[in-house]
Amino acid sequence: MNAPAQLTHADSLTVRRLNIDLKQGFPRHWNGEDAFMTAFFNALSMSFPVGEQFFIDSVRSGEKQLGQTSEDERLRANIKKFIGQEATHRFLHGQYNDHLSVQGLHNTWADRALQQREKLYRKTKNSSQPHLHELALTAAYEHITSVLGNDVMVSMHQPHDLLLHAHPKMQTLWRWHAAEEMEHRDIAFDLYQHLGGNYQRRVFWYFFALLRFTTDALRQTVRNLWDDKTLHHPRTWWSVLRFVFGRQGCIRRFTRPLLAYCQRDFHPKQHGDDALYTQWLQDNQAVWQALG
Repeated sequence: MNAPAQLTHADSLTVRRLNIDLKQGFPRHWNGEDAFMTAFFNALSMSFPVGEQFFIDSVRSGEKQLGQTSEDERLRANIKKFIGQEATHRFLHGQYNDHLSVQGLHNTWADRALQQREKLYRKTKNSSQPHLHELALTAAYEHITSVLGNDVMVSMHQPHDLLLHAHPKMQTLWRWHAAEEMEHRDIAFDLYQHLGGNYQRRVFWYFFALLRFTTDALRQTVRNLWDDKTLHHPRTWWSVLRFVFGRQGCIRRFTRPLLAYCQRDFHPKQHGDDALYTQWLQDNQAVWQALG
């Protein structure tokens, strides 16, 4: 078994209730009247309820393998808070997605995610350590989302901020979600390492997750634009080109932090700026309440 994970943030994880009401809905092109950027974030939301549940299930499965050492107990405490945060994300994005359905958008990502989850369970059920496959995949997706979350924080209020002109309610939702993704980005990784997960399995499932995430996000974004009847608008494609290939596009911004996961000595806490998300949470205490 690998050396126990050193949890430098053991007491800093907080489960929060966000004080926004998504039942009242939000504008169709809520992200600065930009159809593509709205469709992209909507696509991410569509994946979250199924994805968050998988993450919860995988860390619960891993938790069952823990012993009674002090590090095991610290992991348990953080797993409980991780589950609380993910359950809150799942609930709010469920409300979010309900309104997208009212707007006429069709969520195909969730169905694919369910099918992929069942396929994974079938493939790994005869493994001697099925929980490590699930944890490796969870840690991989957590890194991808934390890279996106860190970018949301780093670029805040700058010209290339992905949420610069977003509707205030939606901007709050996504900033809060980004902050918590940063806050708990090492929980699944530490549990995987603590239970003896190796480098080869970690990297294999990471590239699997990165390929799945990229293709599924693309497919759902295109479907959202099709349903929105803005897929063929020139303004939509200009936004796509700027987002992907621009001077501050995602290729330049995301490639290095995404590939950092392949380093043998990688740890999530080595990447990302904790001061940015903690400052945002402090500055916006009026929009959330601590639970538990």
